[in-house]
Amino acid sequence: MKRDIHPQFHTSKVRCTTCGNEFEIGSTKAELTVDTCSSCHPFYTGKQKHVAAAGRVDKFNRKYGLKSDNEE
Repeated sequence: MKRDIHPQFHTSKVRCTTCGNEFEIGSTKAELTVDTCSSCHPFYTGKQKHVAAAGRVDKFNRKYGLKSDNEE
């Protein structure tokens, strides 16, 4: 490796602006701020909803005259 061309690598503190969670990672920046972290993101917390997808499926079924799973 060439000398003096690589950025400094150090332990950085990451702060979430949504929930206030802080954790450490390795990075070339000293401090990082993120809007959403794994502690408050709906995908990781299990609170994600698929409302839009269900509406699209129902619309497709109505358009082509198909019965949905609810209508038996």
